Amino acid sequence: MKLKNAVVLVTGANRGLGQEFARQAVAAGARKVYAAARNPASINIPGVIPLQLDVTNPVDIARVAQDHPDITLLINNAGIAETGGILSPEADQMLQRQMEVNVFGPLRLSQAFAPVLAANGGGAVINVLSIASWITGPLLATYSVTKSAAWSMTNALRQELQAQQTQVLGLHVGFIDTDLTKDLEVPKVSPSSVVEATFAGLEQGAHQVLADDVTRQVHGALSGYPDIYLLPIAH
Repeated sequence: MKLKNAVVLVTGANRGLGQEFARQAVAAGARKVYAAARNPASINIPGVIPLQLDVTNPVDIARVAQDHPDITLLINNAGIAETGGILSPEADQMLQRQMEVNVFGPLRLSQAFAPVLAANGGGAVINVLSIASWITGPLLATYSVTKSAAWSMTNALRQELQAQQTQVLGLHVGFIDTDLTKDLEVPKVSPSSVVEATFAGLEQGAHQVLADDVTRQVHGALSGYPDIYLLPIAH
């Protein structure tokens, strides 16, 4: 799918990776870029149209899909991460909160926009996933569960949307230098490099983008070294 003249909706566009997706979509010649956040007043990106959208609210999702039938590219970027092990007393509550944003949000948005994309010739969906879709550790155990679920959901979407010629792209990446990771002392990549790689993959018709070296290394080790699953993302 080409970005030029596309009509793009980016969730979680008020900061970090979502903000960069919106900026680069404008720069690439998208006809319209809708930048969505719970508080649209927090969006300050030249050339975008701010939208109020809480991805955990089905009413919000239905309203946005009904009011914006011109969208050709849905970028499911909004996400949250909570730190803690899977055996912590709060693990079930953390998992529920993160599932609502990281899995059910993208699922409901994809369901709502599937007919919109079909009516506009197919278009595309980008789901922001993670290296945590494949490996985990005590630091991000519940987050990893949600990203594994989001990866599986992305694969299912790809199969079901193929008939209407909707491209579904899963973005896998390690730690990105954003507000979400500001307290983590780990190697990080820039949001700009991640978005550049993702949009390049989109225009090449890719179904998956591995946006940094560590993600490519882990992906390559999945079949040749099954014990990769036993290695933590971070301590």
